[in-house]
Amino acid sequence: TAGSDACAIDSIAQSWSVLSGAADPERARRAMASVDQRLVRRSDRLVLLLTPPFDITKLEPGYIKGYVPGVRENGGQYTHAGAWVVMAHAALGDGDKAAELLSMLNPITHAATPGGVQQYKVEPYVIAGDVYSQAPHVGRGGWTWYTGSAGWLYRAGLEGVLGFRVQGQRLVLDPCIPTRWKSFSISFRYRSSQYEIMVENPRNVSRGVSLIEVDGKALEDRTGVPLVDDHTTHRVRVVL
Repeated sequence: TAGSDACAIDSIAQSWSVLSGAADPERARRAMASVDQRLVRRSDRLVLLLTPPFDITKLEPGYIKGYVPGVRENGGQYTHAGAWVVMAHAALGDGDKAAELLSMLNPITHAATPGGVQQYKVEPYVIAGDVYSQAPHVGRGGWTWYTGSAGWLYRAGLEGVLGFRVQGQRLVLDPCIPTRWKSFSISFRYRSSQYEIMVENPRNVSRGVSLIEVDGKALEDRTGVPLVDDHTTHRVRVVL
């Protein structure tokens, strides 16, 4: 709660107000604006789980208080929750913010310079479940090879930003991308068939599909592409 001396704001409650559809739209946007203001530390490339961390307080949240402040769930970057922040921004249609934070969570960006390598200290080619947020260990990676966070971060990029979802025998394409992106492509194999997908963004928007063509023919129903198992390569063109 806002008046607490610890955990005045927690990103999970904020993000899931959006992802669950439970919040009034205006309040959901305010919730994510608060995340951006209070929990995103661009200078350190961190998306924190909560702040302030539990330290000298009468509050008893359970085992996370056993971690020192800024480590794992106790006020560090908890990557599961960071992925949900990305997905929430995408759900609100803010492709610029979603892609920016996805890049911050990407471990390779933490090792882009020799100084970053010395700061991060763990493998930059796998997901760290947490990244520390308090001095003297700001930016140091924690528990790596964390498959739960890896799965969510993959979904945040593929489903949240690129808008790629398979639902039964339909392919749903609803991207939410940075306005500066002009295009992107996806190669997708469905059983014996291959789908070569090109998404074009001539109007520099984040969201809004205006046209879907499959093998040169426009679809009247833009909510999804029917998937067929016919040993053929199909060309899908999406225009935002």
